[in-house]
Amino acid sequence: MLGIELTPEHDPHRIVDLGVRAEAAGYDVVYSTCHYNNRDPWAVLSQLATATEDVRLGPGVANPYETHPVTLASKVATLDELSEGRAVYGLGPGDPSTLTNLGLTDERGLRSVLEAFKTAQALWAGDRIDHDGSFDASNAGLNYEPPQGADIPVHVGGEGPHMCRMAAKHADGLLYNGSHPKDLAWAREQADDGLDDRPDHRGSFDLLAYAAVSVSEDAAAAREAARPPVAFITAGAAPPVLERHGIDAAAAEAIGEHVSAGEFSAAFERVTPTMIEAFCMTGTPETVRERASAVAEHVDGLVVGSPLGPDLEASVDLAAEAFDGLF
Repeated sequence: MLGIELTPEHDPHRIVDLGVRAEAAGYDVVYSTCHYNNRDPWAVLSQLATATEDVRLGPGVANPYETHPVTLASKVATLDELSEGRAVYGLGPGDPSTLTNLGLTDERGLRSVLEAFKTAQALWAGDRIDHDGSFDASNAGLNYEPPQGADIPVHVGGEGPHMCRMAAKHADGLLYNGSHPKDLAWAREQADDGLDDRPDHRGSFDLLAYAAVSVSEDAAAAREAARPPVAFITAGAAPPVLERHGIDAAAAEAIGEHVSAGEFSAAFERVTPTMIEAFCMTGTPETVRERASAVAEHVDGLVVGSPLGPDLEASVDLAAEAFDGLF
């Protein structure tokens, strides 16, 4: 499976055009990122649902803190109906840097993610639910049934060992935010542990590398375009991940402080070559294909994540060509 992440930091019309372009280039799934400081991803996904025909669509990823899980379930069901059965539910604990601005950092956790998508699956199947846990609900239900029903795929976004194992046991896929073979080899070990406890009736499971990719015929330009997403990834990386790549934890913390304060230029300037190497596939099509080939040994698919490259339109096509046949 080859997916692509489109970040609605740009004009929504341009994002829709990029999604149409991605479908034509052969991507299987288009995810729209969910950050309060960008445009609304659900509006973009709705437009994509009517502008495309075959590609799957979904948030990449929503979190169950900003929006009540029952409301999230209805949003995904609406997208499934509008796209005639093409929705994917990307759900995770959220980006700590941006959730800090909303006073929600302490809400992040495995239990809330699991309860949110289990609730969604029950609602999509036509059940009414009562819930007293990480959120409250009383006799909540949907007044309509999405085309896919309870079979809408759930892709959990996560990086910690417990989240990886939980996704492998309960969900349809794990969106692991990583682009380096070392990280994906580790993620595969965690997922395999979870698969040992996965009931047969849940069907197949996919480990997907949600990889930052910056591709261009100009390698230097591609590396420069990688700074923004690498800053966000570095700021949110767990200590073991930083240690795995020899990145100073204090340097990562400083980047996170700038991000939370909205001082993005200062955050991007602190990104080092080591951080870019660890957290982004960047360079010419030949270079990123080489990195992706190493990652492909550990995963079932790849999502081409932001920034894509210095020229978004060209990068959509270049990445599709670079990864053709690998996933």
